[in-house]
Amino acid sequence: MEVTLDIVVRSTEIDVNGHVNNAKYLEYFEWGREEWYDQSGLSYDVLSSLGVQTVTVNININYRKECRQGDRLAIRSRPVKAGRTSFVLQQELYNQAGELCADAQVTSVTIDIASRTSHPIPEALRNALEG
Repeated sequence: MEVTLDIVVRSTEIDVNGHVNNAKYLEYFEWGREEWYDQSGLSYDVLSSLGVQTVTVNININYRKECRQGDRLAIRSRPVKAGRTSFVLQQELYNQAGELCADAQVTSVTIDIASRTSHPIPEALRNALEG
């Protein structure tokens, strides 16, 4: 399932170059992932009840076009791969003109809450990843 989160660039997200600071894109993508979890019915509380959490272990991001204050952005998130304990979400950030401004592949691992070690992806999460 692909999920889209719409945001507006605020003045506090701009750096000395007059565009969105590179670190903010990581935060935007994090917001997009949280929206994907929520719309998939897998909020933090739900995952916790399954005895797992997800942790980000790798992010590969491409910065393609600058974003500026007031831009209206759409963050799209969708699963592209699921392994035994890890999965990958593809994320893309578009501006109001429909131009691709950044994209990323984010790898996460499910971990057991108690042991803090990797854990097989629970069925509910796997269904959302593969559905």
